[in-house]
Amino acid sequence: MSSGGRRPQSLQRRLLLALLVAAPLLWAITVGVATDSAQTEVDEMFDGELIRMAGSVHGALSGIAAKGELTEIELKPPALGGTGAAKMEDMALAAWDADGKPLLYDPEGARLPWRRDASGFVDMTLDGISWRVYYQQAADGRWCVAAAQRHEERDELIWGLLSGQLVPWLLMLPALMLALAWASRRALEPVRRIAGELEGRDAESLRPLPLGETPAELLPIVGAMNALFERIEATRQRERRFTADAAHELRTPLALLRAQWDVARNTADPAERAHAEGRLEAGIARMDRLVSQMLALSRVEAAEGLPRHRLVDWTPIVGQVMSDTLPLAERRRIELGCDWPEPPARPLPLDGDPALLEILLRNLVDNATRYAPEGGSVTVVFEPDALRVENDGPPLAPELLQRLGERFRRPEGQAETGSGLGVSIVQRIAVLHGLQLSYGARADGTGVVARVGRGRRVDAEG
Repeated sequence: MSSGGRRPQSLQRRLLLALLVAAPLLWAITVGVATDSAQTEVDEMFDGELIRMAGSVHGALSGIAAKGELTEIELKPPALGGTGAAKMEDMALAAWDADGKPLLYDPEGARLPWRRDASGFVDMTLDGISWRVYYQQAADGRWCVAAAQRHEERDELIWGLLSGQLVPWLLMLPALMLALAWASRRALEPVRRIAGELEGRDAESLRPLPLGETPAELLPIVGAMNALFERIEATRQRERRFTADAAHELRTPLALLRAQWDVARNTADPAERAHAEGRLEAGIARMDRLVSQMLALSRVEAAEGLPRHRLVDWTPIVGQVMSDTLPLAERRRIELGCDWPEPPARPLPLDGDPALLEILLRNLVDNATRYAPEGGSVTVVFEPDALRVENDGPPLAPELLQRLGERFRRPEGQAETGSGLGVSIVQRIAVLHGLQLSYGARADGTGVVARVGRGRRVDAEG
């Protein structure tokens, strides 16, 4: 449920809102750029006209002056109205002699101010009207000519140019929004199709989503969902297998415990009762080990990564494992030992979880101690890239090596109790740390060697 009870906004609505914001914004930017460009072009055109008009007046004044008839001339507007009159109102023309006396002017030009030293374009406001004025002085300074145009005339031309483009665009905007709404709905159809397929499934259906018609933009999401389905299915399979294996393996020891309990409770023979109680105690110990190993296997198999990650100090781990295995070693008269590398070499430098590595080493040492000949030895040997656990037992047969790691499977003819899960636990913890587990014999072909390290395997496995 979303916070505050608000309904989640759809992708289509978000897309339309983004387009509604982006389209006017881009339109405004386009209008600004077009207006600036049109303003520049119109100014260049009309400024050129003002320069040519001033040049024509200079030529006319020079001809009149050559005849000695230079007098004041007032230009009258056209007799007919219409476009010509309107243009005369938008334009202005004037000329003065060196003393500022008017020589030539039209009705609008009479309002233009004389400026002795003015030269070039000047923007000014006369009677509330903005003008663009071009002043040009005669080369000998005998007169000054001014040609002007209202800014309003230029603005009208610019608006006329832009309105021909803007008005149709504004009228088409609703149709454009409808087209975008339809296009966005069509583009999001694959999302609705995937959602519909997922909604129609039951809780047990974890089949992958089809990728054939999936758009490229959705492939990462669909691929991630399919990978998630695969992980969930694998987890469910592990749980089912674990539950089935646990039910199968617990049934036999529970039946034996019940039988021994019935014997100890009902027999009157002290010797038979003592024997039954001993078997009952051994069965409880086996059950305790089996449950502990099953819980450990469940924990490491469910882990997607290391719960903790730091540089491992092997000294306290080895000390704790030796201490935990010592009662079994004393009962079987097994000598426990550890060979550390010569300084400054470090024993298997590794970043990992010390708690999981302690479980790994405990299982290796415990298995080596249980299956070593009585009176033999078990040695933990550290190398720069691996650790080995060796005992004096007979080398493992090739067919047994191939089946190591199968759950609840133990070699036949073993007197010591076990769960058949130790190798599976070690393999999983090794994988979580980027290591490999391998079994073989010593270099001279004797004993059993379990090696956990990077890459290289023991000689017996090639």
